[in-house]
Amino acid sequence: MTQVCNLPQQLALPVIASPMFLVSNPALVIAQCCAGIVGAFPALNARPQELLDEWLTTIEQGLAACRAADPQRVIAPYAVNLIVHQSNPRLQDDLDTCIRHRVPVIITSLHSPDAVVEQVHAYGGIVLHDVTTVRHAKKALAAGVDGLILVCAGAGGHSGALSPFALVSEVRAFYDGLLVLAGAITSGNGILAAQVLGCQLAYMGTRFIASEEASAVAGYKQMVVDSSAADILYTPYFSGVSGNYLKPSIRASGLDPDNLPVHDAADVNFAKPKKWKEIWGCGQGAGNIDAILPAADIVARLKQEYRTARQNFLPPVSA
Repeated sequence: MTQVCNLPQQLALPVIASPMFLVSNPALVIAQCCAGIVGAFPALNARPQELLDEWLTTIEQGLAACRAADPQRVIAPYAVNLIVHQSNPRLQDDLDTCIRHRVPVIITSLHSPDAVVEQVHAYGGIVLHDVTTVRHAKKALAAGVDGLILVCAGAGGHSGALSPFALVSEVRAFYDGLLVLAGAITSGNGILAAQVLGCQLAYMGTRFIASEEASAVAGYKQMVVDSSAADILYTPYFSGVSGNYLKPSIRASGLDPDNLPVHDAADVNFAKPKKWKEIWGCGQGAGNIDAILPAADIVARLKQEYRTARQNFLPPVSA
């Protein structure tokens, strides 16, 4: 039996901090979990592969120290993101490492999670799967996942194109389990809105790029603070999968974000920008981010915004 039904009850705020490539790290995860939200990172951020074991140990020790220092504090479980596509040569080694550490939550992406679910369930962990369409949602549920992360329009990095109003309602027509909503959520109001739509949890990544603990370089963090939704470009140009990127970072690489070169996907000689690591993902909610802060301060602000939103928009129902 998995913990999926209890996951929202284990949190001080109904949020999973999404795992961000080259941004999330153990220090950020520890800060997020100690603030009461699920902290997550992609296994591929730990390089070489052997470093993953060290990262997991660091996180576990950090959370244990937090519990010992304040036994009354709500310490959230942590999560690891596994890319389950066949192009990931590390998948089995990363999964084996997560199994040894009994990682509480595994987030799977980019392919059916069939090979992962049974092994994670065997030690009592739960599996949440990223989906952008109803078809992907049904395939993930058939594989036995414990919940779905609906990656909707406006989410940072690789994101879907569907409105949350469309995708949530269509998925709820056949699934009554755990739903997590991603897509430009950067405030307490957004967290509450996700719940009103029918999701138990919100998925927030961009909000934590501009955190002190994040591995993003200083220029990336400041660009998030300085940007708005108009500065975000949705394109498959850089990875072959559609995603949202900061236009200023594209310009800095020598490209015009409004006139990207057209090329044949079959052209093996096509050369993408060499500085692809400096073309930075970001969600459309960047305009709500005005400072680089410690993760604990970000969560504290979100908690206050969420409480205020509930008071303002969910008044007691009269008899």
